[in-house]
Amino acid sequence: MKAIQMSETGQPGVLHLVELPDPQPGPGEVLIRVEAAGVNFMDIMRRKGLPFDVPTPLPFVPGGEVAGTVVALGDGVVSAATGDRVFGQSGPLANGGYAELAVARADGLSPVPTGMDSERAAGLFVATTAAILLIGAARLSAGETVFVPAAAGGLGSYAVQIAKALNATVIAGAGTAEKRRIAVELGADHAVDYHASGWADEIQRLTDGRGVDVALELIGPSHLGETLSVLAPFGRVINYGYVADPDGPIDSAAVKQSLFNPAPGHALVGFNVGYWFTERPQETAAAAARLMSWLADGTVTGPQVTSFPLAEAATAQGLLERGLNIGKVVLVP
Repeated sequence: MKAIQMSETGQPGVLHLVELPDPQPGPGEVLIRVEAAGVNFMDIMRRKGLPFDVPTPLPFVPGGEVAGTVVALGDGVVSAATGDRVFGQSGPLANGGYAELAVARADGLSPVPTGMDSERAAGLFVATTAAILLIGAARLSAGETVFVPAAAGGLGSYAVQIAKALNATVIAGAGTAEKRRIAVELGADHAVDYHASGWADEIQRLTDGRGVDVALELIGPSHLGETLSVLAPFGRVINYGYVADPDGPIDSAAVKQSLFNPAPGHALVGFNVGYWFTERPQETAAAAARLMSWLADGTVTGPQVTSFPLAEAATAQGLLERGLNIGKVVLVP
């Protein structure tokens, strides 16, 4: 089969199209003919050699998010059948999706909604992550206000629409006027340039000085202080990544203000979707079920999808890494 493989960490050029033996499903696994693979920041982190919560053994086939058709079953699989169209996380190490064939745990897959093409379905694992972020980790409630960064991207686009489905007010963050326009079209009530100086003051202005009840954060440690500064009393920051600044300094004064003096009831939550699947499966399943109902009735439609051939994985990752993408980026074998 054709696959994208890296034998070293580094820039996008370390990704190469190669021929590899077809993988075989083990016990509890299925083999999927990949019809689309999501391109995510976790793939970029692993390509760059940044700290990640599971190993990235070299040589390595990236890709933790796939949609396709089940073509073979491992021993003991009863929850799937050959011919099923499915989406979910691929590989034993959230890997292997950038390929024509990939293995996946059968119990970690879901059926593709009727009528949905595989390129859009390849983003549904990220959509599920957004639902768990807002429903599970943030406990976002009707009438609250949430700040969503990267609001025109894959996860951010879903987060905007999920937050509106929960009857929250949404302030979107996006780095260009075009992306801010798209965030508003998705349903955001306001949009700010969260890369610009003074973005936190703009959020305070939009909330009449109160701040937001929930702020999502994904840039990195040095951005955390500013995000804490936009919280209302009893507000929650949910950190789900560090796309630009993994080793930056944390603003200790901002943390002290939130947690010690005056300690306005703020909460700082570190989010890893894998722990939700393993440690809180019932809450995770409930959030996913709500998402699927919103998709079915059109409340949530998700972002636009930009597709690249598998051979152009380096280009696709580079687009995402530089923040130039709008919507979800996928690879098509």
